[in-house]
Amino acid sequence: MKAIVYSHTGPSTVLSLADRDVAAPGPGEVRVRIVASGVNPTDWKARSAGDLAFAEVVPNQDGAGIVDALGEGVTDAEVGDRVWLYLAAHGRPTGTAQEFAVLPADRVVKLPEGIDFDVAASLGVPAMTAHRALTVHEHGPSRLAPEALTGRVVLVQGGAGAVGHAAIQLAVWAGATVIATVSSDSKAELASAAGAHYVVRYPDDSLADRILEIAPDGVDQVVEVAPAQNAGLDVEVLANHGSIAYYANNNGDDFTAPIIASFAKNVRWQGLLLYTVGPVALRAAAEDITAALRAGVLPVGESSGLPLTWFPLEETAAAHDAVESGVTGKVLIRVADIR
Repeated sequence: MKAIVYSHTGPSTVLSLADRDVAAPGPGEVRVRIVASGVNPTDWKARSAGDLAFAEVVPNQDGAGIVDALGEGVTDAEVGDRVWLYLAAHGRPTGTAQEFAVLPADRVVKLPEGIDFDVAASLGVPAMTAHRALTVHEHGPSRLAPEALTGRVVLVQGGAGAVGHAAIQLAVWAGATVIATVSSDSKAELASAAGAHYVVRYPDDSLADRILEIAPDGVDQVVEVAPAQNAGLDVEVLANHGSIAYYANNNGDDFTAPIIASFAKNVRWQGLLLYTVGPVALRAAAEDITAALRAGVLPVGESSGLPLTWFPLEETAAAHDAVESGVTGKVLIRVADIR
């Protein structure tokens, strides 16, 4: 089979196309024929720095495909199932940038009928991160479903990104009023297409006033991509007992926040990282995202607020570069031409 591999970290030029044997699934594992591989910032960051834990690595955590073989003891999947995948390469050397991937069965999720592989490959890290960000409020909920966030106001910082896009869609599905921030008119169109009720532009010295005009009692939950830039604003617009869930370090590696205002509002600062969040949260996210798919909640494409940029498998390096350069939307790799 064809696989993209690297044996030392560095720029995207360390990636190469290779022929490798198709591995057999072990106990509790599933082999999937990969149709599409999703690229996230964590993929190029893992490739670019640090020491490898394995002699050779196939990159990319997310993807979608068709179950091809089952290992001993697997009972909740069948050969031929159409599936979406998450954390394929976490703690393992083989991600989804290859024609066949072997994963633990609990990282392979059956797709509802009618869901295309482009949607499926766009889930994983972005959608599961968004789910976690929306389920860490002091007063719950710990699961998402229709009406779970009714009465809440959610602020999605960076509403045109992949996580922001999923957060808007999931929050609206759960009944929240959603305010999204963006940096341009074109991104405002994307956030609106995703379903945001209100979209505001930054930079703007009056941004807090504009948000509080929309939500006079404050924002209940913030999904935050750039705490170094936004921490003060988040606290200013937050309601009492509000949560700020931050998942990235855009625009800086450190942040400061007003202490008195934070404790006076009983603010919950919640960092989150899928790789360490634990199996309970991952399982909840996988189940709720699949329920949202059944309800038609997570479409992709420019008309749905998430433009797709496709690359062939042999151009995985260019796909990594596109994500690193900050291309708007989702970058996918077409591994097999199956619809």
